[in-house]
Amino acid sequence: MTDRLTHFDEAGRAAMVDVSGKADTARTAVARGRIVMRPETLALIRQGEIGKGDVLGVARLAGIMAAKRTSDLIPLCHPLLISKVSVDLTPAEPDAVEIEAMVKLTGQTGVEMEALTAVTVAALTIYDMCKAVDRGMRIEAVRVVHKSGGKSGTYEETA
Repeated sequence: MTDRLTHFDEAGRAAMVDVSGKADTARTAVARGRIVMRPETLALIRQGEIGKGDVLGVARLAGIMAAKRTSDLIPLCHPLLISKVSVDLTPAEPDAVEIEAMVKLTGQTGVEMEALTAVTVAALTIYDMCKAVDRGMRIEAVRVVHKSGGKSGTYEETA
């Protein structure tokens, strides 16, 4: 663990980290989060009765696309050649959809931001598709639960 922030130069200005001296390694990150809603909203999603279409299918695709575009959204993220992205959305009775994203590559920098972006955009897509019936939905607990590869090694969320 470093004791300084890496996205600032010696003068304290925001700067992209130079990863050119780092070795390519296999890197994986897994992020999770959830969107909480009224039980009636979850029932509509499960029954396919949201007027905008297949909510979970569209959210899955949005999450995958978002992971690929993370460097366009987060100013100091490196554009990455991602090898794999998966986004799983699981209805959790009585009132939530659990979201998990896994991102992999072989490269010089990690993919935590891509996994977090995938989870967040999937949740935002659910909100967008369901807001006509439930404006009180809440996106919660978005976090990295696993990271492997690179000099800092493996991180696992502890309970």
